[in-house]
Amino acid sequence: MVSRTEENYLKTLYRLAQENQEISVKNIAESLHIKMPTVNSMIKKLAEKKLIRYEKYKAIELTEKGKKQALHILRKHRLTELFLSQVMNLGWEEVHDIAEQIEHIQSDRFFDRINEMLGYPKFDPHGEPIPDINGKLPVFQSFPLSEGKAGTLYKLTGVNNHDTSFLQFLDGLGLALGALIEIKEIQDFDKSMAVVINKSNKTILSFFVCQNLMVVKAS
Repeated sequence: MVSRTEENYLKTLYRLAQENQEISVKNIAESLHIKMPTVNSMIKKLAEKKLIRYEKYKAIELTEKGKKQALHILRKHRLTELFLSQVMNLGWEEVHDIAEQIEHIQSDRFFDRINEMLGYPKFDPHGEPIPDINGKLPVFQSFPLSEGKAGTLYKLTGVNNHDTSFLQFLDGLGLALGALIEIKEIQDFDKSMAVVINKSNKTILSFFVCQNLMVVKAS
């Protein structure tokens, strides 16, 4: 049995690995806003349960068992976010904090039923892939808008930043999953972009914003 706190640690370790960051006690402490001695204590517990590989002065690694558990938690979280968004009509800026609480429910049947009700979705409201029951992730070839080219039309498929303020900012621009973004001009000075959203709304997007918008070429 994995506790709620242990689940939060595993999810954080998985995220750090996906971001190609070193999984260290320091990085974990900073991510979870917890003191390092507390993290050290939990790391020993996770190692005893064979969920991580840990040697002093070396990077921490998730074992296959630990990775599977982390993906299981992500599956529950992302299915919950989509349910809150699609069925309960909550904004994509609202669902994360609620899903953080619901993801710790231990009933697999509860989340399997959500999956059935939603039609076995592959992506959450932010465009993040939802692991299947076996922990496999769907493949989707998206890239940051900051890598796009002027004169090209793109479709928004996800966001890398889930902060409430950022998502509210996107809402104000009319940017939601599936939105069309045509790059009109890219500034040499700061890489900001003049764009047209959904073929009508002209605006300027900073390089920071463009880095956090995941897109594919629109067909």
